[in-house]
Amino acid sequence: LYTAPDSCKGRCEEPYNEEDECHCNAKCERYHNCCEDYYTYCSPEGFSRSQDAITDGDLLHISEQLYEADHNKAQPTDITINPQHRVSSDQTGDQEDHSPEPLYKYVNEKLFSKPTYASFIKLLDNYQRATGREEDVTAEELKEQDNFLKEVMKTELMKKLFTFLHKKNRYSSEQEFVTDLKEMWFGLYSRGNGEQDSSGFEHVFSGEVKKGKVTGFHNWIRFYLLEKQGLIDYFSHSYDGPWSTYPDVLGMQFNWDGFYKEVGSAFIGCSPEFEFGLYTLCFIARPGRACHLSLGGHSLSIQTYTWTKSTYGNGKKYIATAYVIS
Repeated sequence: LYTAPDSCKGRCEEPYNEEDECHCNAKCERYHNCCEDYYTYCSPEGFSRSQDAITDGDLLHISEQLYEADHNKAQPTDITINPQHRVSSDQTGDQEDHSPEPLYKYVNEKLFSKPTYASFIKLLDNYQRATGREEDVTAEELKEQDNFLKEVMKTELMKKLFTFLHKKNRYSSEQEFVTDLKEMWFGLYSRGNGEQDSSGFEHVFSGEVKKGKVTGFHNWIRFYLLEKQGLIDYFSHSYDGPWSTYPDVLGMQFNWDGFYKEVGSAFIGCSPEFEFGLYTLCFIARPGRACHLSLGGHSLSIQTYTWTKSTYGNGKKYIATAYVIS
């Protein structure tokens, strides 16, 4: 019988083979290299213990816990945004500037001196935005990656996330978790012509340009800093979340130094660890699928995708992208 290489149909509990595109045995969740339909065809009972499965209810509960633990987020007086013109979903590709004013009227930059913000901002200038151009990672940049991970792991939010994943048998120690975070987010792979030109972190947080368009770029701090420099022109928004406090969610249209982003969804006013933690949770729990969460009683979904063309460790997958889809 022929089975599709990217499907688990008829392949549950199949022994690991490094040549397989994706996997269907009980360990694939831990290594985040399951096929996208793993849950459809292979019951979570495939785990050594059924309670190791991450249920939809678990995700709603842990996401509310992480929301509560975001102690470094902006307070209502820290940020004033001016969203101006709202477009319908079928107008997002128009590339028309409907908003003459910048998106950010005011940001209290004292936020940026907090350790997780400061270590996050240092990472943003480490990348060439054009895909197809090899990233040259210096010893100093590697140190900045380690420092960011060290600072976020000091927070209650990331400790709660580790505790949750540890209980679900995904990681045996905090060190194993941090080592894996570094690979899945900062490990390099090729979006271009075989050059080591991209990583999950660069794509999601810093943003890239491919075939004349902005890809990724889902971070409010990066947006604010570039807008302040005059390198981003805010055009409009197509979604404004129901939150009355931060983090809020905005779906934006903008021009980045000559390149257009049709819908750049982003959390506004959250700490770096909040976004980093939530995307990590969804990538581990629901890779390649919508991950349904709850933040302050409001529903929100995150979409992640795995990078399928190269792996690290024992067939583990890198993060290709992660973003809000609500």
